[in-house]
Amino acid sequence: MTTLLKNGHVVDYKNNLDDIYDILIKDERIAKIAKELNEKVDKEIDCTGLYIIPGMIDMHCHLREPGYEYKETIETGSKSAVAGGFTTICPMPNTKPTPDNVEVLKEIIEKGKKVNLCNILPYASVSKGEKGEELVNFKELKEAGAIAFSDDGMPVVNSRMMREAIIEADKLGTFVSSHCEEKSVSKGAINAGKIADELGVEGVLPEAEEIMAAREIVISETNNVRAHICHISTKTTKNMVRDAKKRGVKITCETCPHYFTFTVEEVLKSGANAKMNPPLREEKDRKAIIEGLKDGTIDCIITDHAPHSKEEKEQDLAKAPNGIIGFETALPAEIMNLIDTNELKYLDLVRLTSYNPAKLLKLDKGIIEEGKVADLTIFNPDEKYIYTEDMIVSKAKNSPFIGKELKGKVKYTMVGGRIVYEG
Repeated sequence: MTTLLKNGHVVDYKNNLDDIYDILIKDERIAKIAKELNEKVDKEIDCTGLYIIPGMIDMHCHLREPGYEYKETIETGSKSAVAGGFTTICPMPNTKPTPDNVEVLKEIIEKGKKVNLCNILPYASVSKGEKGEELVNFKELKEAGAIAFSDDGMPVVNSRMMREAIIEADKLGTFVSSHCEEKSVSKGAINAGKIADELGVEGVLPEAEEIMAAREIVISETNNVRAHICHISTKTTKNMVRDAKKRGVKITCETCPHYFTFTVEEVLKSGANAKMNPPLREEKDRKAIIEGLKDGTIDCIITDHAPHSKEEKEQDLAKAPNGIIGFETALPAEIMNLIDTNELKYLDLVRLTSYNPAKLLKLDKGIIEEGKVADLTIFNPDEKYIYTEDMIVSKAKNSPFIGKELKGKVKYTMVGGRIVYEG
């Protein structure tokens, strides 16, 4: 199979490409990149007015299968991912049963291959059953295909255990991704402050994230090992990571589109559809997250795609579960809040959504180059539309973006040279 992409605006961070090119794809790989290609092919796509970037990689999401298929499945999650332009996704292990053993991990990997839409590279848990009591067999799970390790929404409270886990994962050439939440100060529904008081709900203190982020930095620095901090949301966490990196600490981190798009005030408009963990913060934090993306403190943008049923999210704010879906709104949020505001250029965006995630995960991806696998995201940066519930591909509909005008629409997603989504 040969495909020719004509007149697309190609952006590639590694090769500093940011111009109009044609791309010839033969079977699963990029064969040629040039200004003018006139090849006889099986399929030609006119990409005039469209951007072509390396397939986006989401290194933190939730697919809910096995165990919570009423929220999302590997199949529905994959369909949502490719609709959002993601070619590789890394589901977290908070499933039932937990991938704390080879059998469950392999089931997830095999189901992903069977669905065959995007690359699915799952995390294994850090502790058995994510209970924080006994560590998993890291070597066995890594060899079975675990991309990395995390207990995700269940923070590893025991510092000795977390230290051991981070060191063990580092020895194996991978890492632990830490959901930083100090439980003794994290009780609450939304960020502590005026809005929480106004709504009469308990507020989550920002220190809940910051205290545990400081712990992971200490473990990383003291032992000269790599650790990764999940979805940072506060100015203080960003500053701590920035300062640690300046000292040469092997700490990396990620954030989500909602932390540079919204503040806690969105809860007044979207209710539980704006409730997540860590919670939406203040404007100073939103601005700090953007600064962290600009100066290299934050390594990548992830979605933390967290599907829930309508019934669950319709509970009152205190009882409703944390999390929002994110695959299909990530790119528009990035375009509107980072590109259109002149905070970042498209080369920076590719670094955060494709190149750096591939580097962190040690994948031969995130690059548009001759000979590389053709995982590509092709989108119209100028297309505007109102995001409605019936447009959502995910099984879940819990999103604060519903009813809002978005800008930026994925037109094609290609995985291994195959068109897996056309919008």
